[in-house]
Amino acid sequence: MPSVPEPAEYRPETPITELAVWLGDPVEAAAFPKAELRFRNDRWAAAVGLDGLSDEAWVRHFGRFEPLPENLPQPLALRYHGHQFRTYNPDLGDGRGFLFAQMRDGENRLLDLGTKGSGQTPWSRDGDGRLTLKGGVREILATEMLEALGVYTSKTFSIVETGEELTRGDEPSPTRSSVMTRLSHGHIRIGTFQRLLALEEQEQMEALVDYCLEQFPGPPPPEDAPGRDEPAVRLMHLVVERLADLAASWMVAGFVHGVLNTDNMNISGESFDYGPWRFLPKWEPGFTAAYFDHAGLYAFGRQPEALHWNCGQFAIALRLLADAPPLIAAMERFGPLYMEAVGRRWCWRLGVESRGVEEDGRLVGACEAAMADSGEQPDAFFYRNRAGRGSEGDFADILAGYRKVEDSHPYWEENAPESMLIDEVEAIWSAIDERDDWQPLQDKVERLRRMGEAHGPAPAPSGHKA
Repeated sequence: MPSVPEPAEYRPETPITELAVWLGDPVEAAAFPKAELRFRNDRWAAAVGLDGLSDEAWVRHFGRFEPLPENLPQPLALRYHGHQFRTYNPDLGDGRGFLFAQMRDGENRLLDLGTKGSGQTPWSRDGDGRLTLKGGVREILATEMLEALGVYTSKTFSIVETGEELTRGDEPSPTRSSVMTRLSHGHIRIGTFQRLLALEEQEQMEALVDYCLEQFPGPPPPEDAPGRDEPAVRLMHLVVERLADLAASWMVAGFVHGVLNTDNMNISGESFDYGPWRFLPKWEPGFTAAYFDHAGLYAFGRQPEALHWNCGQFAIALRLLADAPPLIAAMERFGPLYMEAVGRRWCWRLGVESRGVEEDGRLVGACEAAMADSGEQPDAFFYRNRAGRGSEGDFADILAGYRKVEDSHPYWEENAPESMLIDEVEAIWSAIDERDDWQPLQDKVERLRRMGEAHGPAPAPSGHKA
């Protein structure tokens, strides 16, 4: 993936409408007291041909949700079920967001514009359908940091402040409100399939499998994979590849998502929906992000297992269409795929070329041991050891056998790396909350993008068509 997306023309295309009658519910955005533009992601707007919008037009589309030309005439609140902390919940769906538009980028990928905080829907339950402004700022920081560290992530496309005072139990209230628009590679979730299984809607599931194979294409299963020509089995292999790589990318980034429920698992393998996320202050497998994750189910070191478990729930849903053995065979690929992806991505972040799964595994193990022993913050560790320049001891001996990547970007000569620890997040928010000072956020975004440029093109996400 390039560190900076290529500009493209606006190409609206809405294949979701073929499924809309059973996949979602037409809704309208809330009528907000105000719509003040706070963030627009012009580099990703350019990738879908929307960077030419004036600020006034931008607010009309992403604050008032006037339809984009030749796009969805009305937003869709998508329907899904899901396991939440491994308890099945059939009472889910888009409760404070909707699918607003679809379009192609310059690589011919189908991308969605979806919202968070856009008002109540039939799936809001007792929620107000709103998003705090702090929540929107945190989404910007999470997506920009993850993108810079090579994670296949949704992009925070727009934040508009909406002028309401919200009450929340997990932050000082009343607090300011916002509506966010995200650019994502689809919004079809594992929970979408779980709903169709629960309702025994085989025909609709067949249509959804076909939609996912067509809109999110990828390589075929291995030659010896049983049932490899069956559509459901093909999709199972793709999702296993994608989620194994996603888990690896989070681990290499030192990122804790916090809420790895099946309704938060995108079939495209793209990371999205950032609530109580955190980045590691030190290498600690038991570190959790969500204050309500009392058992540490989604702790940092348990994320690969969590995504593997979610793949299992996907396999169970697909039993409506396929026999168990081919789906189990796909599941069994998760571990090896994860190990390969960890090594490949770890080498990328360290600025060396991969030497294969076995050698890379030794390198990763040595790094983890060094970080655990020293207590060094992961961002600082990777920065100090980039291309072996600050390595010591056994770790240095292992790294000496690797070919170094050319690093000429001035970022690597600075005193310290960029990081995203909770104190910095809170300081950026405090500047906004107390003084309405957005400059620290703007400066941080620029520095993160510069860090991404310094790392160079990110590893291509697995399970996608080359």
